[in-house]
Amino acid sequence: MAHSVETLEFQAETRQLLRLVIHSIYSNKDIFLRELISNASDALDKLRLESLTDASLVEGDTADLHISLEVDQDARTLTVRDNGIGMSRDDLVELIGTIAKSGTASLLEKIKESQDAATAENLIGQFGVGFYSAFMVADRVTLRTRRAGTDSGTEWESDGEGAYTVQAVDGLPVGTSVTLHLKPADSEDGLADYLSESKIRQIVKRYSDFIRWPIRMAAERTDADGGSTGEVDTLNSMKALWARPRSEVTQDEYNEFYQQISHDWLPPAETVHMKAEGTFEYEALLFVPSQAPFDLFSRETKRGVQLYVKRVFIMDDCEALMPDYLRFVKGVVDAHDLSLNVSREILQHDRQIRGVRRRLVKKVLGALKTMQTKDAERYATVWEQFGRALKEGLVEDTDNTEALLDLVSAASTHDPERTTTLREYVERMKDGQDAVYYLTGESRAMVENSPHMEAFTAKGYEVLILTDPVDEVWVDRVPGFDGHRLQSIAKGQVDLDDTADGDKEAEAEKARREQDFAALLPWLTTTLSEQVKEVRLSSRLTTSAACIVGDAHDVTPTLEKMYRAMGQQLPTVKRILELNPTHPLITALRTAHEANADDPALAEIAELVYGGALLAEGGDLHDPSRFTRLLTDRLTRAL
Repeated sequence: MAHSVETLEFQAETRQLLRLVIHSIYSNKDIFLRELISNASDALDKLRLESLTDASLVEGDTADLHISLEVDQDARTLTVRDNGIGMSRDDLVELIGTIAKSGTASLLEKIKESQDAATAENLIGQFGVGFYSAFMVADRVTLRTRRAGTDSGTEWESDGEGAYTVQAVDGLPVGTSVTLHLKPADSEDGLADYLSESKIRQIVKRYSDFIRWPIRMAAERTDADGGSTGEVDTLNSMKALWARPRSEVTQDEYNEFYQQISHDWLPPAETVHMKAEGTFEYEALLFVPSQAPFDLFSRETKRGVQLYVKRVFIMDDCEALMPDYLRFVKGVVDAHDLSLNVSREILQHDRQIRGVRRRLVKKVLGALKTMQTKDAERYATVWEQFGRALKEGLVEDTDNTEALLDLVSAASTHDPERTTTLREYVERMKDGQDAVYYLTGESRAMVENSPHMEAFTAKGYEVLILTDPVDEVWVDRVPGFDGHRLQSIAKGQVDLDDTADGDKEAEAEKARREQDFAALLPWLTTTLSEQVKEVRLSSRLTTSAACIVGDAHDVTPTLEKMYRAMGQQLPTVKRILELNPTHPLITALRTAHEANADDPALAEIAELVYGGALLAEGGDLHDPSRFTRLLTDRLTRAL
């Protein structure tokens, strides 16, 4: 039976948007197939949902819900067919004739103001325009559809310019077919050969592998006799593990999926599988690797997890979903309520995405804490691989400072082999100790041999040994742990005097020493004024003659070097020279100064004392040749 053809015009604003979609919005033309398969999947979902309340909707072959891809080399057409819910004539005109019911004009105005294709893509990504991406690769698109529960079908056709035709068609099966009359392949314009079986398989594998419905395509095969046979292949795996209950997934399946997305031959150290329901629904399947990638600290390393929308792949390395310090976490987040065309910029400013990120971070940190509690050996391996990155979070993520501090594991003077947590340190603190003591340095050996450690070692105080560059930063950002402040033993005044309060003998001894050195200390401060801001007596030294310390809030020399290496110029920070009042060199210097304060040799000895203290902490001499000459001269005179 013949039916009249009706020609309709696109809305004026819709025509302008359509031209943007075809010519400038999508830089990757392959995604047209992702969009059409996603639409087909939605149609199948809707039929399954509506059939729960109206069983008559399921008829004939629609009991086998699937998506078919059909290639016609002679006609140069690619058809995407589904046996889903289908559309009525009114649905077609409503959904395809007008891209957006409202706000189209204001959207166009913003795009014109932007004068930037990337910004235009971000804006238009908020509207459901995926169907129109077909016109990037096709000169003409023909859509045939029949809605479940109706007898009449409809054909829609357009060249994407200004108008489209609609006519009733008899004899159509339930569902929708979209036939693309393809443009010739053009590598310069990014147009691949979309009739190629290998290209179609590649696109489906990348974007639609986890769609819940089978995606089928007829394929030519050569048999043993050289003849040609036709087979129907299912192109997608449909194995979206994150959509299945955790109780139904084996660890082997998790491991296999992790290795597939990470290209890591080792199984993951930890798996986090979660599902969130409510105003913003999503599933997440995250993995903590067993081994750090070689480029973990490279600027070029990939950061973030994969983002899917209703099982449709959107992007790799979605940085909006995972903070930089958790860049080693691999996995998938599948959001139900995002547009397929969502951009990175939109994600960065989306309130719901920020909420998802917060929950993902808490889940990962919580899983690491559980591992630390229940499997300390496995956690020690994870911390060894990723601890340096996790400590970056103490600088970046103030919302999770407490959780991150609970995860910190550091070397300490308590045990030369194993590390300790901050909580274990606090449990071992001496009675009356109110600070968590630490010392930063380039290596454990350098820290252990530092003069700053002498009194702490002698009196049995445990000191954390922090040797990662990031340690220099986070210890200054974190106020304390479990009510105890963090204190560098190389900064500020240290009083480890364990004598009883009011001990008159100890107080008298301290006063006597201060009186004995009353003349030497100001003279040294003046003599070394270009290097230090103060010279004072030390209570932290037992065997060394001197050490250099900073004020409580001074930038450490190592941190100062780091800032300068990054191009940040800092004012020179003068530090404090502390002297051991019981060391023979210092007492001899005091005696010589009392005998002849004007002796020029004393100034040279002062330089040597300062230089020796600087070298002892691993510092750099300002003038190594002068220090060497002074030292050589003194040794020569002594022989």
